[in-house]
Amino acid sequence: MAGSQDMFDAIVMADDRFHGEGYQEGYEEGSSLGMIEGRRYGTLHGAKIGSEIGCYQGFAFAWRCLLHGCTTEKDSRKMKVLESLLGMIQKFPYDDPTYDKLHEDLDRIRGKFKQLCSLLNVQPDFKISAEGSGLSF
Repeated sequence: MAGSQDMFDAIVMADDRFHGEGYQEGYEEGSSLGMIEGRRYGTLHGAKIGSEIGCYQGFAFAWRCLLHGCTTEKDSRKMKVLESLLGMIQKFPYDDPTYDKLHEDLDRIRGKFKQLCSLLNVQPDFKISAEGSGLSF
């Protein structure tokens, strides 16, 4: 009688055992796929931010060369904003993805870039696409 009772318990408990095993296998598979997807998303998002910052930096370097010889008061204000933008870009934490003010600093850089464009009277159109990124005027 004890042997048949153990067999009956094994049948009844099989559902719980298989449920637990299935949960564990699903959890491990989901964790693995989540890491892969997270890494891919992080790489793509980081590349977009890097491309955007790089365009701002190239834009600022080009305008610094163009305004280098100008000495009017208007041009000195443009140079001041330009140097401020370059300083913000140089201080941007490229190496620290856990930096808690990353998006705030990025928004400040975008704002300073817009201010500079307004002073320079240019209308840039920053685009990120599958083919690449860039500024157009």
